[in-house]
Formats: sequence, C-alpha cells, structure tokens
Amino acid sequence: MAAAERHEIVVGIDPDRDWHLPLAWASDEAHRRRTGLRLVVAVTLPQRTRQIDDTPRIVALRQAGCEALAAGSDWARERHPGAEVATDLIEGFPVPAIGRLSHQARMLVLGSRHLSRTAEFFSAGSTVVPVVAQAHCPVVVVGNPEHTTQETPYLVVGIDGSESSKAALALAFEEADLRGAALRAIAVWQSPVFLLHDEEVALQAQRRMLYEATAGWSQKYPDVVLSHEVPIGHPVEELAEAAEHALAVVVGRRGRGGYSGMRLGSVVHGLLHRAFCPVITVPAA
Repeated sequence: MAAAERHEIVVGIDPDRDWHLPLAWASDEAHRRRTGLRLVVAVTLPQRTRQIDDTPRIVALRQAGCEALAAGSDWARERHPGAEVATDLIEGFPVPAIGRLSHQARMLVLGSRHLSRTAEFFSAGSTVVPVVAQAHCPVVVVGNPEHTTQETPYLVVGIDGSESSKAALALAFEEADLRGAALRAIAVWQSPVFLLHDEEVALQAQRRMLYEATAGWSQKYPDVVLSHEVPIGHPVEELAEAAEHALAVVVGRRGRGGYSGMRLGSVVHGLLHRAFCPVITVPAA
C-alpha cells in the first residue's frame, strides 16, 4: 500500500463462511472515520507434486476468492454509497498474509467462529488468535453484532496500568466519541490466594490507578460520559459481564500487567471466547 493508504480499515473475508458481520463492522467504521476500506481474501494454494495436478483446484480457489471480494465490495457500497472500497486477493497462508497488512492498516477486522480453545488449537483454518497476537495495529474480532438496542449505548475498556491498556483507553475514548456512546473504564481486582495487606487498601490502590490512568481524557473528549468501576473477581468474567450489552469491549495486549499473562494475554484470549460483543485488542503504542 502507498503511504496515503495507511489509514485504511482492512477486513479479512473468508469465502467459505458468512462474512457479513465483520464486513458490516468494518464498513461502518470506515464510514465513521471517513477513510478507505480494503477487503482481503488470503488464498492458501496447495503444494504441487509430480503425481497430482492441482491446477483445477487452484483455479477454483482463486475464483471463489474473487467472487467473494466482488460480492463483498458491492455489499459495502450498498451499505454506504460513495464508500472508497479496494480489494486484494493474496496468495499465501492467511496468518502471515493478513498480519503483514497490520503494519500499514488503521485496523484489522476479522470474523470469529467462537471455537473452543481445543478446537481453535487443532483447526488449520483458525486465524484469529495468531493474527491478534502478532498484529501491529488494533484488531477487531467480530463474532457477535454490536448491541445497539441499549437506551444509552456504551463501550467497555479494561484498564490494568500497562502501556497497552493506556493505548486501549485512547482508542476506547476515540470510539466512544465517534459513536456518541458512554465509556465504562473497568479495573478488575482479583483477590490473590494470600492477601498480604488489607483488602480495602488494595482496592483503594486499584481505584487510584484507574483514576490516574483516565485523568485528562474527559477534557479531550468532553462529550463522552465516563464511569469508573473496580469490581472484584476474574478479569475475563467481569469484563465480559460488563460488556454483555456493549457496542464493544476494548483491551490492550502485550502490556506489562494483569492482562498479559500469556503471549497473547490470558484475559485477551479469554474475552475472544467469552465476550458476546465485538472485541477490540490494542497493542502498546
């Protein structure tokens, strides 16, 4: 992509599955941000052997990809007339092919099949988790539609004091402002097995961290109604419950804090399976 195209919203299209939910989210986001939309299909070509001629299969895969891109681009233009839509058919394994686009994209948007962790591990077609783990830009995983029926629409952002959660907070405020939505900033406190200090003291420290992390943002986004919450429990369960009727839940990844226990992050990984709204993951700035 050229330098002028680095703020596109990129959405991965899977010709074998329903792509309407992720494409709707990506189309609406591009419309809100007044930026371009790029639809991408990654075609994994079979390895040729001397005994088997895979030419017909290769032609069929390319054709299916081109048809999906054409149908998707027409659908996006119908949803938002005048939308700037581009398409790419990339030959290669989906994870590295889509991951490379994250260096220049404003956001990557992917659909989710809500695989269990075991099914995800053994599924050759699972791209969501590895792309989220490796991407250099925010990744939006859309397995469920936004909850637009709430009288006051809202987003949820998880805060743990890490650099990545600060980046998530910045994006969450931006998204809330674009949508005219409220923002619930949540710092979950998970009680350790052995508590060395008074629980109320620990909770006060958690509240202080949350208020310090959000300080100044309301001045930048005065129209966004911000609330602070420090529930006690497991971060995945508390954030997922808070986001049950949310437009989206926003969390950081690869940060140095409670949301980065694994390579992808135990809370991020958990929300990809547990949340019933779009999940937006944000790398550290």
